[in-house]
Amino acid sequence: MALLDLLGRRWALRALWELRDGPLQFRALQARCGGISSSVLNNRLTELRAAGIVEHAQGGYALSEEGGQLLGGLEPLQAWSERWAGRAVRPRASA
Repeated sequence: MALLDLLGRRWALRALWELRDGPLQFRALQARCGGISSSVLNNRLTELRAAGIVEHAQGGYALSEEGGQLLGGLEPLQAWSERWAGRAVRPRASA
């Protein structure tokens, strides 16, 4: 599976984002991802571990070194999305 395909799967980026501050146990990660089923979270973690982005650590699941670098690369996208969300949204005129 290509990296962008993996990251585009539902809940994959959210799980990575929630791991940004350190390891989380499965239930804590599930709670932070509000609404994710345990089977979907388990599948995403399995896929992310197979890709070398997440690892099973003493404190639960954590970003691997590669996962940390990946999130660092996404910081410009986060900054852009915050600017985009903060702009005045004007309704389109009907044509």
